[in-house]
Amino acid sequence: MAVQSIGKQFSRAMNDKAGELLRLGAAGIFILLIIAFMGEIETASGSNVLLLVAAVVGGYMAMNIGANDVANNVGPSVGSGALTLGAAVALAALFEASGALIAGGDVVGTVKKGIIDPALIRDVDTFVWLMLAALLAAALWLNLATAMGAPVSTTHSIVGGVLGAGIAAGGLSVANWVTMGKIAASWVISPLMGGLIAAGFLYFIKRTVIYQKDMIAAGRRMVPVLIAVLAWALTTYLLIKGVKKIWKVELALALAMGLGAAIAVYLIVKPIIARAARHLANERQSIDSLFTFPLIVAAAMLSFAHGANDVANAVGPLAAINDALTSGHIAKKAAIPLWVMMVGALGIAVGLMLYGPKLIRAVGSEITELDKIRAFCIALAAAITVIIATHLGLPVSSTHIAVGGVFGVGFLREYLAVNYGQMIEEIKHHHEGKDPEIVAAFLAEFEAATLAEKGKMLKALKKKSKRRGLKKKERKSLRKAYKEELVRRSLVYRIAAAWVITVPATGFMAAFFYFTIRGIMLP
Repeated sequence: MAVQSIGKQFSRAMNDKAGELLRLGAAGIFILLIIAFMGEIETASGSNVLLLVAAVVGGYMAMNIGANDVANNVGPSVGSGALTLGAAVALAALFEASGALIAGGDVVGTVKKGIIDPALIRDVDTFVWLMLAALLAAALWLNLATAMGAPVSTTHSIVGGVLGAGIAAGGLSVANWVTMGKIAASWVISPLMGGLIAAGFLYFIKRTVIYQKDMIAAGRRMVPVLIAVLAWALTTYLLIKGVKKIWKVELALALAMGLGAAIAVYLIVKPIIARAARHLANERQSIDSLFTFPLIVAAAMLSFAHGANDVANAVGPLAAINDALTSGHIAKKAAIPLWVMMVGALGIAVGLMLYGPKLIRAVGSEITELDKIRAFCIALAAAITVIIATHLGLPVSSTHIAVGGVFGVGFLREYLAVNYGQMIEEIKHHHEGKDPEIVAAFLAEFEAATLAEKGKMLKALKKKSKRRGLKKKERKSLRKAYKEELVRRSLVYRIAAAWVITVPATGFMAAFFYFTIRGIMLP
């Protein structure tokens, strides 16, 4: 009890003005540590002012990635109650930093996604100013989005920054508009794929487990299969995305290895689920509890893969600036010194711990209510969508996929609630004028029936009843009457708007910063 009391007091303290000052102070200390360390770094020319500024901006960018983007991996687990907020922050910080340091790679492309051609940049100075402007614009946009409570794509943020600064430095011809068109398409592709796959798995679980009379027996059969599918998806995802910079694995091999992991996991968890099921009541909450541990593992693995991939958004431009200043020329790929990777990895962890909880709550509980089954479907959709997109060569955003998954399960809940309400009204309509006790008994039997049995009962009732079915107009009014908004529309609109304007917003900001930096640096 004492520990819980201290935890609550700390939580309250972090939410008041003193807590805000504490967070600002901690972030400031991290930046000061970067400045202190950079005093030891020298460029080929002996001048390290620009590199110092780039390192500070890179650290600031990394903190904003931690504050905004990591929520997508752990938010559903927190919203469902599988993890407490504190545990989620600690777990994500550990695995994000581990992914960045272990699997972040030792080289990075100097221009993210090939959106501009470095050969068209006039000189090293112009390239350095361009990358610095892009990094600063992306970091500021992420900071603003976090303040607004909108999870946005960090990849799209840096892409917009590089595009805007690149055009400012080299004109419209410097941009790769085909690539930009694909990135723009991902604004629709990512959330749509994530939402449909998450909703599909949720409906499958409802049909095969939740809508069964004996949910425990159905759970004993299906939950090990579902956990094995998650193991297959996560293993494949980690192999093609999480460790691609240290071990290049073809998709076919990754799928085969994922299948091997799935079989092993199935054989391990099947007896565990069977033992756990013996002591469970025949209700949805019991089935829900079986997904707790898989959700925790999924949050850890998704965080590791995210750290390995998205640390490049912070350190890529910084590594490119470092390489240009130390070598004196512009290369297509740049080595990532250990100090650069440490800035990215620690920055993500610091930003997550200081400012991540706001977005974790938004993703986990503010868009729609999540339980462990729904969160499990979102995690599964996140991994599977990336696998499919990689195979098809589609550019997708992990942020858009995860949030799209949350939207998907929420809108499915709305659809099922309306549909069930209409079925109840059909029953009442065909029982009109009958004894209330008969109606209540039929409704109770209907409630306990499986989905297939419900359909048969309704069909039989319509045949037996002398009354005609509900008219089209009546059904339309019923849909409105039973329409329950289980997805918070204002947040959906805010997030969608933030997604659409991310690239143009960071692009214009980066162009402004480029001209400002050039004006300062030119004699």
